Amino acid sequence: PSLAQSLARYRAARAGARIAGADRLPSLNAGLDYTRTEPNGGSGSNSFGLGLSSSWEVDLWGRVADGANAASLDAEAAAGDLDASRLSIAGLVAKGWFALIEAHLQTDLAIRDVETRQDALNLTERRFARGLVRSSDVRTARSALASSEAALASRERAEAAAARSLETLLGRYPGGAMEPVADFPEIDVLAGIGSPEDLLVRRPDVRAAERRLIAAGLRADAARKALFPSLSLSGGSGTGGPDFEDVLDTDSLVSSVTASLFGPIFNGGSLRAQRDQAQANAELQVASYVSTVLGAWQEAENAIHADALLSQRVDSLERAYIEAAEAEDLVIRQYSSGVSTIFDLLNAQSRRISAESQYISARRDRATNRVDLYLAIAGDFSAAQSADPAAPTGE
Repeated sequence: PSLAQSLARYRAARAGARIAGADRLPSLNAGLDYTRTEPNGGSGSNSFGLGLSSSWEVDLWGRVADGANAASLDAEAAAGDLDASRLSIAGLVAKGWFALIEAHLQTDLAIRDVETRQDALNLTERRFARGLVRSSDVRTARSALASSEAALASRERAEAAAARSLETLLGRYPGGAMEPVADFPEIDVLAGIGSPEDLLVRRPDVRAAERRLIAAGLRADAARKALFPSLSLSGGSGTGGPDFEDVLDTDSLVSSVTASLFGPIFNGGSLRAQRDQAQANAELQVASYVSTVLGAWQEAENAIHADALLSQRVDSLERAYIEAAEAEDLVIRQYSSGVSTIFDLLNAQSRRISAESQYISARRDRATNRVDLYLAIAGDFSAAQSADPAAPTGE
C-alpha cells in the first residue's frame, strides 16, 4: 500500500507538471450561442452565434516558465520518493527474511535445549535410582526442563510472528506458513562503498530534496515577478444571425484582437505576502535539504562503522559458543562420574545455550546492518535508470 501511495503521488505530480506547462501555451475555445428575445407586445426574435476565442499571456519576465519548471521538478522529486519507497520496501523485506531465519534458528536451538534438559533429567533420575544423588537434584532437573519447554513455546510464537510479518510485506495473507532457508548468507568483506559525495547522486531521497529545493527557488522567483506588469493577448472570431444557418455564413464573420497590459497597484499586500511566503518556503527547503544530506551521511557512516564491529562481535561470540559447548561436554562427563553437581551441569548447559543464542542474534544483526548500509548508500542504484519510475521494471 505505501508503494501504491508513492506511485499515485508521482502520477499526480506528473499531471501537475503538465497542467503548469500548459499555461505557457495559448488557450483556444469554441462556443455556440443561442438567444431568444421576447419583448412586451411584440414578436420574439432568435439569435445564433458560433465563435472561437483565444488568449495567451506573454511571459515577459519568465514567471510562467518558473512555475512550469517548478512543477516539473516536483514530478522529479515525486519520482525520487517512489524510488526511495521501492528501496525501503526491498530493505524491509530483506530484513524481515533475516528476522525469520533468526527466529527459525532460535526455535531449533530451543528444541535442542529441551532435548538436552531431558537428557540431563534422565541421567539424574538414573543416578538417583542408584542412590548417587538426592531427590532435590531430580526436581531441579525437572524445573530446568519445564523452563526450556516454556522458552520453546515463546520461540515458536516469535517464528510464526516473523513469518506473518514477512508475508504481509509481500502482500500475502499472513498465515505464518513461510519457511526460511537453513542459515544466513555468507557476508563478504566490505568493499566498493563509494565516497560521501556519491550519496548526493545515488540516494533518491537526497535527489528528491534537491529537486524540491530548486523548485522552491523557482516559485520564489515567480512570486517576486508577479509584482511586475503582465501582457496578455486575446482574440476571437465569430459568425451569427437570426437563423441557425447564419453561423456558417462567412460573410458575417467578425474577428478581433486585443492586447492588454496589467500592473498591480493595490491588492491589500497579497502579492507581497505571497512573495514573502515563497521566499520562506525556499529557505525551509534549504534547511530540509541540508538535514536530508546530513542524515544520509550519518546513516552511511553508522552502518560502515558498525560493520567492522559486528564482524568482531560475531567472531567473538562464535569462540564463546565453541568454548561453552566444550565446557558443557566436559561437565556432562564429570557429572556422570560424580565429580560435578547438578547445578554445575545446568549452568554449563545454560551458558552454552545463551552463547549460541547470542551468536545467532549477532549474525542476524550483521546481515541486517548490511541491508541498512545498502539502503544508506542506495546500493547499486543508478541515477541514469528509466526516466519514468512508474514504468514496469520486469522484476
